[in-house]
Amino acid sequence: MATAKSITTDDYKLFPSPRNRHRSIFLHQVFVPYPYMLIDLDSYNFKGKASLFAACRNTDSKMGQLVTLELPEDELRFKQQFVPD
Repeated sequence: MATAKSITTDDYKLFPSPRNRHRSIFLHQVFVPYPYMLIDLDSYNFKGKASLFAACRNTDSKMGQLVTLELPEDELRFKQQFVPD
């Protein structure tokens, strides 16, 4: 993990999860302010591709995680099913 490279966008500084199957930042994004919560993307049964990043939001330096999704219906599914610990 020490060799993981960060990705800086206009909105976030991102650190890819080593469990990502897809190493892309998709169009549909959900920021959750729970940096230590385990998010198992496979359990959501998304129809499209998804990726997970540890994230620092640039506007306020809030730490959390960014879920990026290929399909808008998967974004809706995540928002409906996500329950923080």
